[in-house]
Amino acid sequence: MRMRLLWAVLAGAAADLAGLGLIAAAAWLITRAAEQPPISALSVAIVATRAFATSKGVFRYAERLTGHDVALRAQAGTRERLYQALIPPQQPRHGGADLLSRMVDDTEAVQDLLVRCFLPAAAAAMAGLAAVVVGLTILPVAALVLVAGLVLAGVALPAGTAAAARRWSARIAPARAALAGRVADLVHGSADLAAYGADDEALAKALAADESLAALERRQARVHAAALAGGTLVQGLTVAGVVLLAVGAGVGSVGTAVLALTALVAFEPVLPLAAAGERMAGILAALRRLRDVRSATPAITEPATPAPLPEAPLTIDIDDLVVRHKATAPRPAPEAAVSGAALVPGVEDAGGGRPALDGVSLRITPGKRVAIVGPSGAGKSTLLAALMRLVEPDSGSVRVNGVDLRDLSGDDVRTLMTGLTQDPYIFRASLRDNLRLAGPDAGDETLRSAVRDARLEEWVERTGWDAELGEDGRTVSGGQLQRLSLARALLYDPPVLLLDEPAEALDEETADRLMSDLLDVTRDRTTLLVTHRLKGLELVDEVVVLEEGRVVQRGRHDELVAVPGYYRDLWESEVLTRR
Repeated sequence: MRMRLLWAVLAGAAADLAGLGLIAAAAWLITRAAEQPPISALSVAIVATRAFATSKGVFRYAERLTGHDVALRAQAGTRERLYQALIPPQQPRHGGADLLSRMVDDTEAVQDLLVRCFLPAAAAAMAGLAAVVVGLTILPVAALVLVAGLVLAGVALPAGTAAAARRWSARIAPARAALAGRVADLVHGSADLAAYGADDEALAKALAADESLAALERRQARVHAAALAGGTLVQGLTVAGVVLLAVGAGVGSVGTAVLALTALVAFEPVLPLAAAGERMAGILAALRRLRDVRSATPAITEPATPAPLPEAPLTIDIDDLVVRHKATAPRPAPEAAVSGAALVPGVEDAGGGRPALDGVSLRITPGKRVAIVGPSGAGKSTLLAALMRLVEPDSGSVRVNGVDLRDLSGDDVRTLMTGLTQDPYIFRASLRDNLRLAGPDAGDETLRSAVRDARLEEWVERTGWDAELGEDGRTVSGGQLQRLSLARALLYDPPVLLLDEPAEALDEETADRLMSDLLDVTRDRTTLLVTHRLKGLELVDEVVVLEEGRVVQRGRHDELVAVPGYYRDLWESEVLTRR
């Protein structure tokens, strides 16, 4: 990368030097030819003019090629590092639209840093130095005026534009992210907004965000215009000063022409530096925003040397587990989406410092099916997040075949335990491709089996395997999204299957059939099922009731309905609603 960057700098400098040489040689040739000397006296200048003209185009092409190659490689590397920073589970600090703005707009700042700032500055410095050498050769005092003009246009003016633009750039990036968020809300939530009559209000907020951004950009444009006018003024005054000094010193028509045109062309690579200084303020703000994402603290601490992956069959021992949350759950982990067709669950916020899980102990042996029941906020999804190594326990432990989860890498843990969680994600791709995220090599019969087990076969046959699904599942209903994600979880078939409310968003009849099918396909399969529906739980091996992060009841279905408590109250309520 450094050698490519060096070649880009040298090519850019050579192109500017060739342009400077072209003007100087042409100026000398024209003025000297007017004196009608022998043709042999002009031959060197003629050849030099042709050589400079040809080489300028060649060097400029080489500079554009190598410079953009370096810039695009640097931008790709920045995006890769940003993706890597987003992989570890962490507390969410940015919305999806804001992250997209940082991924697209802010990473382009790296490209601008090289193409619009660094390379032009390096080339301008070399070209300016060459112009000053020409001036010193002909008339030293004119060279001093040229130095003053170049410093004013190439250093003072860019510093001024950078300072003026800094106040706007620090506000433009957040304003652009805010507009992206408003537009995303309009696009993704258009149906809901229309249903609740809130579309006009949402549109007004988006237009207000757009106007706010436009106002900031107009102010920044004024800085750009002022910088351009100021640079042109300095160029004109410098050239006029050089000409007056040359005429006063009696340099002659040839020397005066060479000095004047050399001074004029020396500003060609320098004038864009004012815009570069203005852009630099925005680039620095964008780089700070990228650094803010990369510096986010992961929600879990990965072991320096991960332990070997335990082999099936797996026994899970949860011992006195305590988990606290300061905010909402960590954002989605990509591997969870691929392995179990689901994303990181939104765990319940304990709030006020109360543990989301408070001393939970549980043993899950191979082939055992355990149902977790409890009110919203009881810690059910937090328990699944802890099993998938998405949150760090405050105390207690989770062991797999005697190995503490904290000694395993998060990726390894999620190959052992994953499934359907609260926020499944659908990509803008075909139905078949969305399913194959969980099984890239799965054949059609395997896909059909997973779809059939998820009670989605009729819809799939009607829709078609190659039908494109909208981004984030916008083209499917909540029930279809849930069952499609369940099909992916069943297709992945982890050693320990985690299911968080698989019958959510389904009508009662479909939910009953789905739960019956699930309990059938998970027979003899290690499964942890979180549910509010109690029908069919007589088939699981154990039911655990959580309240306020604690285990308040446990046992088989028939045992729990026989004693007073939350489980019996919920069972009686469910029986009454079904009548």
